[in-house]
Amino acid sequence: MPRYIFITGGVVSSLGKGLASAALGALLQARGYSVRLRKLDPYLNVDPGTMSPYQHGECYVTDDGAETDLDLGHYERFTGVPASQSDNITTGRVYQRIIERERRGDYLGATVQVIPHVTDIIKQFVLSDAGDADFVLCEIGGTVGDIEGLPFFEAIRQLGQELGHERAVFVHVTLLPFIKVAGEMKTKPTQHSVKELRSIGIQPDILLCRCEMPIPPGDKRKIGQFCNVRESAVIEGMDAASLYDVPLAYHKEGLDSEVLRCFGIGDAPEPDLTKWLKISQTIAEPDGEVTIGIVGKYVGLLDAYKSLIEALAHGGIANGVKVKLRWLDSEQFEKDDPFAPLEDVHAVLVPGGFGGRGAEGKVAAARFARERKIPFFGICYGMQMAVLEAARDLAGIEQATSSEINEGGEPVIGLLTEWSRGNEVETRSEADDKGGTMRLGAYPAVLAEGSRVREIYGTSHIEERHRHRYEVNIAYKPQLEAAGLIFSGMSPDGILPEIVEIKDHPWFIGVQFHPELKSRPFEPHPLFASFVAAALEQSRMV
Repeated sequence: MPRYIFITGGVVSSLGKGLASAALGALLQARGYSVRLRKLDPYLNVDPGTMSPYQHGECYVTDDGAETDLDLGHYERFTGVPASQSDNITTGRVYQRIIERERRGDYLGATVQVIPHVTDIIKQFVLSDAGDADFVLCEIGGTVGDIEGLPFFEAIRQLGQELGHERAVFVHVTLLPFIKVAGEMKTKPTQHSVKELRSIGIQPDILLCRCEMPIPPGDKRKIGQFCNVRESAVIEGMDAASLYDVPLAYHKEGLDSEVLRCFGIGDAPEPDLTKWLKISQTIAEPDGEVTIGIVGKYVGLLDAYKSLIEALAHGGIANGVKVKLRWLDSEQFEKDDPFAPLEDVHAVLVPGGFGGRGAEGKVAAARFARERKIPFFGICYGMQMAVLEAARDLAGIEQATSSEINEGGEPVIGLLTEWSRGNEVETRSEADDKGGTMRLGAYPAVLAEGSRVREIYGTSHIEERHRHRYEVNIAYKPQLEAAGLIFSGMSPDGILPEIVEIKDHPWFIGVQFHPELKSRPFEPHPLFASFVAAALEQSRMV
């Protein structure tokens, strides 16, 4: 039977609960245990797919087509365990299920209430589909005391009581601020956070205290005494030089040992951290560096590109180099003579996005990379903009546009209305609801013989994760091919373009899917490894 670890947060948000969950999961794996990680989100959206990246960061997509919180990306990257629809739930989805049941008459005339009906749905979600996992780690979004989070805290309180201490452990992440003027670390915010947690019936077993400097022994004793936890269960969580140093740091502080002690497990094997040590060393001692210009729409909030940032870092690990990122707002490339920021980069990447704002800037960036023979990587919307550039400047289709941006002109990029998923055909129209209606999840593609991508992947068939509503219009394929664009990846039925390349260019690839979602530090995605290698080659030519 699985054991459950509930990770909560207090004082302030953005303390790194998701990263702590992922790191703890990786440490338990290193000891030979199997894990499953889940996220409970208190917001009312049914899924994050319709939320602006500025509101909630990146929308992460799973193989089975779930639009989820970005923390699930951390979980997958650190543990390699594929997430699914059943690993992320929101208040909106909970209420949706309850209302559906109430409308069907499932509650037989009962008054539908937060307790027991909402809390029961949450508990069912936590306990369901655990498979053969030894440990299930459940992160509760937000901070203790938030009104919207109360049903989730109540649900895990009940689970703690029902499962018993041998199957449920609570880890609370708090802040220990250092007041520079006073020259003191302050424990009071942590004490108040634990007091708030205890007031709703949850006694934390372990405190993970985020701090800027080591916790003095006296403060550890004080926290343990006033928060009613063992001193050894007060875990220091300082910032690490790299994300991938975090498991090593938390193990050194005894986080995994303390979790096992709380469960009464005294015979656990020592963790094998060889691969983490190797990754840490590779990052700390790179053999050179490359600069990649990222021309995007959401560069004001880098969490919008979290998986992309990590995938590029993985590409750097694969090549033993440091990848420096230069973030550039695509709108600046719509001005006169805008290309100075790209003059000294070793490669250009145009990521995904939606809507017309900054679109022409992305087209301009693709033109710059093509004409200057600089390695170029277009992802999803970035591929579409690269195709528009090729249509206008190579194929002579002057009015080439996307129907997402402009209803007039030549719709080289159009609304995706029909596609296959296995033996089923899915259809969409402009009138459909926006939430959860895109082409979502993993789909196969066939790679053309002799193409660069087939060489990179080393196979003829791939499966990658998608999240898009528009697609390159297959009707323009003959014109674009005649102009030098290569459709090197297609859906198995030959209808949907998945990958394009340009002839006679060092490295120019656009993909309709999101390869960054499947990249791992121990298994860098082949496209990112190859792209960084091309940037490295470019750096040697400059």
